Amino acid sequence: MFKKILIANRGEIAVRIATTARRLGVQTVAVHSDADANARHVRACDEAVHVGGNAPRDSYLKWERIIAAAQTTGAQAIHPGYGFLSENADFAQACADAGLVFIGPPPAAIRDMGSKAAAKALMEKAGVPLVPGYHGADNDPARLAAEADAIGYPVLIKASAGGGGRGMRRVERAADFAAALASCQREAKAAFGDEHVLVERYVTRPRHIEIQVFCDSHGNAVHLFERDCSVQRRHQKVLEEAPAPGMSESRRAEMGAAAVAAARAVGYVGAGTVEFIAEERDDGDLRFYFMEMNTRLQVEHPVTEAITGHDLVEWQLRVAGGERLPALQPELAIRGHAIEARICAENPDANFLPATGTLQVMRWPAHVGFARSDEAPRVDTGFGEGDAVSPYYDSMIAKLIVWGADRAQALARLDAALRDTHIVGLHTNVAFLRRVVQTRAFATADLDTALIERERAALFGQPGLPLPLGAAGVVAHRLAEETAEEDADPWSRRDGWRLAGGASRRFDLEAGGEHHEVTLERLHDGGTVMVLQGQRLALATHALGGDRYDVALGGHRHALTVYAVGEKVAVFGAAGSALLGEIDLIAHAGDRAGEGGRLAAPMPGKVLSIAVKAGDRVSRGQPLAVMEAMKMEHTIQAPHDGVVAELLYAPGDQVAEGAELLRLEAAT
Repeated sequence: MFKKILIANRGEIAVRIATTARRLGVQTVAVHSDADANARHVRACDEAVHVGGNAPRDSYLKWERIIAAAQTTGAQAIHPGYGFLSENADFAQACADAGLVFIGPPPAAIRDMGSKAAAKALMEKAGVPLVPGYHGADNDPARLAAEADAIGYPVLIKASAGGGGRGMRRVERAADFAAALASCQREAKAAFGDEHVLVERYVTRPRHIEIQVFCDSHGNAVHLFERDCSVQRRHQKVLEEAPAPGMSESRRAEMGAAAVAAARAVGYVGAGTVEFIAEERDDGDLRFYFMEMNTRLQVEHPVTEAITGHDLVEWQLRVAGGERLPALQPELAIRGHAIEARICAENPDANFLPATGTLQVMRWPAHVGFARSDEAPRVDTGFGEGDAVSPYYDSMIAKLIVWGADRAQALARLDAALRDTHIVGLHTNVAFLRRVVQTRAFATADLDTALIERERAALFGQPGLPLPLGAAGVVAHRLAEETAEEDADPWSRRDGWRLAGGASRRFDLEAGGEHHEVTLERLHDGGTVMVLQGQRLALATHALGGDRYDVALGGHRHALTVYAVGEKVAVFGAAGSALLGEIDLIAHAGDRAGEGGRLAAPMPGKVLSIAVKAGDRVSRGQPLAVMEAMKMEHTIQAPHDGVVAELLYAPGDQVAEGAELLRLEAAT
């Protein structure tokens, strides 16, 4: 076993690796950018080295600095985590040349599987089924368009060096191919430094099923069963589970054997994932096609750990240190069911637009190290309460993993864990994830990569906690706060007590951009009534401590958790959450009306391109500009017909959230 390793990554995976290393008695070295100087992964390690600026290309991708940091600190090996340098064959070779162990596969295996096109050619020779498509080297747009026509629409354009859902475009018709290809290649070039793409038939109702493989340097190779990662948005995974629902033992064995054969074909060592696209046959069985092999640990590896009871990071360290696999195939078995939810800083109702900001409140359910044989969930995160989510890196805040004796129990535990996950300060997908889990399709395992689109009506634009309950939570919190500050002297109390009985108090709240007046009436008999939107509802509140309240509203009791942050109050309950603003009528008396013709940046990022110039007439929905933020492209469209009055930024400019990009005047 190594004495000291350097972790060439950040966020939750760096914390995850450090946790296992500490358990094994291995010292750890973190690396960090300017933005991550005080990040959780830095605090989780024994030492830390600054490697550059905020952008990954200036820090986490500067492998010469990372190797130098390992040598300076006396680290014997480098763990790349996933993303960044984890699948960079040149980096793996540079580690070896510097006398350092790369905790991952040999450089040759990374090269063989790093190109989707080359990997598919290799799998074709090995007899693994492939999706019909073009995987050649000629990337002339005319050639690619002709191949797409021959395959038949819809087709999927994929970056050959891609991953993580980036550099992928589904194209429904030939007329859209050229624009989709240009966008895909531009994104692939920015994300991976390689604009080469391949084109494949788009499989209708596909399931994304992957096999976890592990090989050592002594010739042993195993698979640790499968994960179903079908629930995706924008080609990125949202929910992952193991084992795959509906998988027969014969098909599991067949896919596992194919995955191990793929790994052996490239002389693989370490952890890897062989990904397949699967189609359900009329008889209910699955037909599967090789998609790609990721030569690293996957984001969703905790669900495999949960059902097998093995720590895959420990396996990585042992195998990289020259040891044999901790278990062989006959010793591996599936126990129970596990599901992982990726909690991200994004707004699902705004096409999953990434969000940035401070995690003013971040509270999790009670959790343990591994989510197996236990009712408590597991939380892997690289953030702490008060940390900021910046625009420089991936939008994932945490992974929430639950285990159950079967899928039904795991689903129930996941719903409860999401209910008890409270994040305030920026948009997240927590409520959206809970709605996905509650859909009929997910509950019955009617899975495919279009599940979110199929369930759109149930998933988007849905209300959270009802307004009366949210308002009751605000009132309960403020009354408890005031009571804690007051003396026992009844003459100085502000709760509405009167010698003659009866009084009222007004609260002004904002919810969803609308102003609501809430009146709290103290009755002669000591009872309380809340008046909102013409409704009179009996209200009784009791503070339970720790931001928790027992609220009886209109004869129904509710357990609420309330957090006040500045003028905003977040209320969480079993039915969802609500974010309300407390309005100071005097301070807001001069509120201005909407500004109309401004087109502002929806998040901090870089302007990639501008499609118009001053004086152009545009139509509603017409693309005006493209921005890049959190590794993804976002198109800014015209909200109405008009004329471009002025461009305020140029391609390449960095812009802040809310910055006005251009001015659009109404057409005359």
